[in-house]
Amino acid sequence: MKAVIYTKTGDTDVLQVVDRPAPEPGPGEVRVRVRVSGVNPTDWKSRRGAGAAAALPFPEMVPNQDGAGIVDAVGEGVTSLHVGQRVWLWEAAWRRADGTAQEQVVLPARQAVPLPDHASFDVGASLGIPALTAHRCLTVHDGAPDRLGPAALAGLTVLVAGGAGAVGHAAIQLARWAGATVVTTVSSPEKAQLARRAGAHHVVDYKHQDAAAAIREAAPDGVHVIVEVAPVPNEALDRAVAAPGATVAIYANEGGDELSLLVRHHVVPNTRFQFVLVYTLSREAKDAAVAAVAAAVGDGALPVGEDSGLPLLRFPLEDTAGAHSAVEGGAVGKILIDLA
Repeated sequence: MKAVIYTKTGDTDVLQVVDRPAPEPGPGEVRVRVRVSGVNPTDWKSRRGAGAAAALPFPEMVPNQDGAGIVDAVGEGVTSLHVGQRVWLWEAAWRRADGTAQEQVVLPARQAVPLPDHASFDVGASLGIPALTAHRCLTVHDGAPDRLGPAALAGLTVLVAGGAGAVGHAAIQLARWAGATVVTTVSSPEKAQLARRAGAHHVVDYKHQDAAAAIREAAPDGVHVIVEVAPVPNEALDRAVAAPGATVAIYANEGGDELSLLVRHHVVPNTRFQFVLVYTLSREAKDAAVAAVAAAVGDGALPVGEDSGLPLLRFPLEDTAGAHSAVEGGAVGKILIDLA
């Protein structure tokens, strides 16, 4: 089978396409024939590492955490999945050598989730890290449910920073599915259109509008949950629009690494700041997120594609380097790798 590997960290030129034997699943594992692999920022960051001399945890590594495909072998003791079943994959490469940039991947059965027939492999490959991150951001506020579902966020207003990104897109869709009023910020008319297609009730172009005034007009009492991709540049805006007791869920550091806060501005309104990294969540939190995302997929609440607000940019397996470069370069949309 064909696989993309790297044996040292660095630029995309460390990625190689190789032929190697198909792996066999062990107890509690399944083997999946990958149809589509999804690329996330953490994939290229892991490949780049801290520099060319950074040590790898395994002699060779296959990149990419997310994907979708068909189970073609099951290991001893696996009863939850069967050969021929369509599945979506999450955290394939987390603390493991084998991600989804290969024709067949073996991973623990709990990391292969049934994909309904009405959901495409493109949908499946676009879930994983973005959707699980969005779910966590939407369930860390005071009184939040452990697991989202219809009406779980009823009565709340959610602000999604960067609604045209992969996590922002999933956050809009999940918050809307869970009954929240959704406001999002974007940086262009084109991204505004994408956010509307994703389902946002109110879209604010912060480069062409007074963002604080526009958000306050949409949410006079303030927003209850902020899904934040750029906490440093957005600190003043978040402070201006947060409702008493609001939670700012921070999952990335776009625009700067050091966040300064004036304590008195947040003590009185009881603002909560919550940092989010899916990889290091507890097993219970991950299981709840996976179950909720699977339910949302079943309800048709997480579509992808241009008409649904998340354009798809496709690459062949042989150009995994190009796919990584596209994500690193900030391409708008979801980057997917097709495997025959």
